[in-house]
Amino acid sequence: QVQLVESGGGLVQAGGSLRLSCAASTTTFGGYVMAWFRQAPGKEREFVAAISWGGVDKNYGDSVKGRFTISRDNAKNTVYLQMNNLKPEDTAAYYCAAGELFVSTLDEYDYWGQGTQVTVSS
Repeated sequence: QVQLVESGGGLVQAGGSLRLSCAASTTTFGGYVMAWFRQAPGKEREFVAAISWGGVDKNYGDSVKGRFTISRDNAKNTVYLQMNNLKPEDTAAYYCAAGELFVSTLDEYDYWGQGTQVTVSS
C-alpha cells in the first residue's frame, strides 16, 4: 500500500506560480510512475503530467504544456509540480497518483492522494 500526501495548493492571482509537492510513504518509490491529475467542479478528472520511474521521461496534458513542470526526487520519495503562468481555468483540486505504467489514463493509476486545492483568481 502506498500513501500519498499532497501539499502546496492555495490561492494565487493569474500569472502567478505555485509548486505542489506529493510525499509518498513507500520504500519502493522509484518503482512507480508518478502523475498529477486535476478535477474542477462539475468536470471529469483530467490528466496533467506524468514522470517515469527514473525521471527521464515526462508527459504533459495539452492545456499545461510549456507552463507546468513535473519532477521527482527519489531520495525524498517526493514528486513535484511547478506551475507557472497560472490561469483561472487551472482552478481545480490537484491529485497525485502512483502507478506501474507510464500512461495518461486515470484508470491505470493504483494509488491516489486526497488532493490539494488550487484557486487562480483573475
